[in-house]
Amino acid sequence: MMDKRELIDCICEINRTAKPEFLAKFSAEDLSDYLEHLMELDLEEVAVCC
Repeated sequence: MMDKRELIDCICEINRTAKPEFLAKFSAEDLSDYLEHLMELDLEEVAVCC
């Protein structure tokens, strides 16, 4: 499992409007759930585009 900083970095790579200062307020578990959600959306977008 990634630590909180790694989760925030990954989230910011996918969601470029996300602010690290804002994300830091959430628990690692919440950030992990959000990252999983973003990755699912990212995969769906790729599937739709191709």
